Formats: sequence, C-alpha cells, structure tokens
Amino acid sequence: MTKLIGYVMHSSKEYVCVMQLHEPVSEEDLRRVLREFKGTIYQKPPLRSSVKRVVRKRNIYEIELLEYTGSMALIRVSCDAGVYMRKLCWDVGLMLGVGAHMRELRRTRTGPFTENLNLVRLQELSEAIYAWRSEGREDLLRKTIMPGEVLACQMPKVVLRDTAVESIVNGAKLAAPGVAMVSDKVRRGELVALLTLKGELVAVGKALADYNEILGMEKGIVVEPVRVILEPGLYPRAWRKRGP
Repeated sequence: MTKLIGYVMHSSKEYVCVMQLHEPVSEEDLRRVLREFKGTIYQKPPLRSSVKRVVRKRNIYEIELLEYTGSMALIRVSCDAGVYMRKLCWDVGLMLGVGAHMRELRRTRTGPFTENLNLVRLQELSEAIYAWRSEGREDLLRKTIMPGEVLACQMPKVVLRDTAVESIVNGAKLAAPGVAMVSDKVRRGELVALLTLKGELVAVGKALADYNEILGMEKGIVVEPVRVILEPGLYPRAWRKRGP
C-alpha cells in the first residue's frame, strides 16, 4: 500500500491558518476579499520554496473565516495540493491594502485522511505491535491500522469480475468484458481504483474511456494499470497457457 502514498500526497488538502493583518480592517471587508479567492487562482510560489517559481493555476474549494479579532484572522481553506498558504495570506493582505502574513498553520486533511480519523502517535502503534507479538492480541492493531483501501476511497472506481483479477495482477490491461461495475465519476485520462467484488484494492489505473463509453463497450481496453497492489495467486487464472 505504500505504493499509493504519492497519490495521497498530491491529493486535495485542508488547512487551518492564523493570518495576521498589518493594519485592522472591517470583518465585512475581510470576508469580501476572502470570497474573491474561492475558485481558480493563479499563484507564484514564495522565494523560500522547494519548487520552481513559476505562476501556477490551483483551485480553492472552500475558504472560511472562523474567527477574527481585528488583527488576527483564523481561516479554514480546502484546496488543491500545491497551494502555498503563506503566499495566500500575503495575497489577501495585498488585496485589502494593509498587508498580511501567516503566523501559524495546521494541516487538517490530506486526501481521505483527516486529523479526526484514527490519528495515532508512533508510541501507540509501537504498543499495539508489542501486544500483538507478545500476547497475540489484535484489538489494538485494529484500532490503529486502517485497511489500505482507505487510500483509494476518493478515487473513481471500477469493480472487476473475479475472472479478470489475476490477469490485472499479472500485468494485463483491463478489457471491457472484465468490468462488473463502474462509477459514474470515471473520466478518460484520470486515475481510477480497480476493486474486486469483495472490495479489495487490486490496482490503480488510468481510464482510457469515460463512464458512458465503458457501459456501451463489449470489447476493447478500458483501463491501463499503473500501480498493482494485490499480490498474485489469490484468484483463479482465466487464461490458458500456450504450448502443448
């Protein structure tokens, strides 16, 4: 499942941020300016950043003012990966005409993972492993470790027939006859999660057709796997070996 960490890190994020205004403004003006940043924005990374400083287009899905004291504003932002919150604070201050900078930042969500969803310390994980190894107890492990399928819960999904699973695990592309069900969110060129009928994550792949196209296809390739997760040998082979 560690193969999917990269996809999670590049998924959408949510932050709670403390922004300090250099001069007080009215709450009405602050809310008005914040609303202007909702949607597609253009942002150039700050001087101290780990990426090339070129203008990039990103989306802000939600921006909410939680508290305001006249100089300090607590805001919640749901956005694409790659949005720099300190640059966002600077831009808000620029739009207000008084200047602003970021004082504190906390990431509250990455992809499907939030700070309220089974957040544990390494010490708790270590204790759970010790209890399992020394006493055979699984209860603590089950509380601290989530199924790997959670990594792909936000992806559009394609459910495979049992006869197609082993082919995918061994490197084959998914053909239309191997599809049992398909999510209406599947779009050509985007990543999808390939699942068994039991809900096991088989692979992550790139869709080669839209949802409506897949429904009408009787043959042809519909998904090209890019990361196989399930180990081989768990499902029966549905192809014949060549030779005598």
